Amino acid sequence: MKEKIRVGYVGLGGRGQGQMGLTLEMEDVEVVAVCDVYEDRVQEALQTIHEKRPELTAQGYTDYRKLVARPDLDAVVVTSSWQTHARIAEAAMRAGKYAAIEVGGASSLEECWRLVRAYEETGMPLMMLENCCYGRNEMALLNMVKRNIFGELIHLDGAYAHDLRDEITGGLIRRHYRFRNFQRRNGDLYPTHALGPIANMLSINRGNRFVSLTSMSSKSRGLHDFAVQKYGADHEYAKIHWNEGDICTTLIKCANGETIRLEHDDCLARIYSRELTVRGTRGMYGEDGDRLMIEGLNKKPEGAWEPEWMKFTEELPKYEHPLWKWFQSAGVKGGHGGMDFLVQRAFFESVKAGTGTPIDAYDTASWMSITTLSEQSVAMGSLPVPVPDFTNGLWLDRAADPKSRYSLDAVHYDLF
Repeated sequence: MKEKIRVGYVGLGGRGQGQMGLTLEMEDVEVVAVCDVYEDRVQEALQTIHEKRPELTAQGYTDYRKLVARPDLDAVVVTSSWQTHARIAEAAMRAGKYAAIEVGGASSLEECWRLVRAYEETGMPLMMLENCCYGRNEMALLNMVKRNIFGELIHLDGAYAHDLRDEITGGLIRRHYRFRNFQRRNGDLYPTHALGPIANMLSINRGNRFVSLTSMSSKSRGLHDFAVQKYGADHEYAKIHWNEGDICTTLIKCANGETIRLEHDDCLARIYSRELTVRGTRGMYGEDGDRLMIEGLNKKPEGAWEPEWMKFTEELPKYEHPLWKWFQSAGVKGGHGGMDFLVQRAFFESVKAGTGTPIDAYDTASWMSITTLSEQSVAMGSLPVPVPDFTNGLWLDRAADPKSRYSLDAVHYDLF
């Protein structure tokens, strides 16, 4: 076990700067290299490092290849654009570094296969930093699933439902990659906030896998309407044709018979939600409405046709994941309610221990592939498309993941 590790950051936009700032609060992690194609972002990051950790000597780059070639780095964290994640992570792994990538969908299946091949050929672990896997509710539900509270799982819903009209339409001003993706693509561009926790509950790539999917996109109206309202009908942004449908719905079939429904919804006026729903033979959870039903536990008023809903937030302490019990006692920190901190620690603890990561190369490839596969299905009139088995059969009887507090394939109560 290493006492300290040295890392580099590639991609210093809003997310990259935020995640790097959180990393700088961790005494056992030293950020000694940063990279972005924009020099002003590099200088801003170097200034942040100097202010927060003046004992560190960091160097800035505008070419990621120079950063990953440094022999003194243990890991590279990639927080760049969706379309550059994979190539930078692959370069890091082939340079002998642990690689972590921020959330985003794949541009092609070949991109996913290259990540898997890089891992298998080098032995260097990869991890997608899917923070929602470490959300408090998601971890409590994972704990409930592992305890068989819901019985056998049958169907799960999830979404990335977030009003991003301002960010997307103003993407050129902000130098944000969402702009071109929404302008030129059409599918579920951002599936993993919903899919990651669902995949953990269904033991995907560990005795189960995604088999096929079908996707359908609605018409595109929301971004144009917003641009007209904000910039005026004669503005260049109001004349842009947006290819991405306002809502994309994807249905996935799993090898063990379960079904998944995903929804991508960024282009309309709405309140944020991940719309997570868990359905099993003995109960259900529904994020919208804070609803929980467990067979035999919900109260049923005399003469009522159905029992009353329990409020999940009120019942949560009964099912709290031990990691979150520890986290609350230690003091919750980090963005997005604390899950940014936990997903970072999951990666860095793996690097320090020299073990595999809780969200590995096979998971990363499987989850990212949903984007390009949904595009294919939409383009073919919602025809079903197969999901590749990125494990090449290993999912049938894989060994358990490395035992850790941050494990997502099991809950290790004895480590707390």
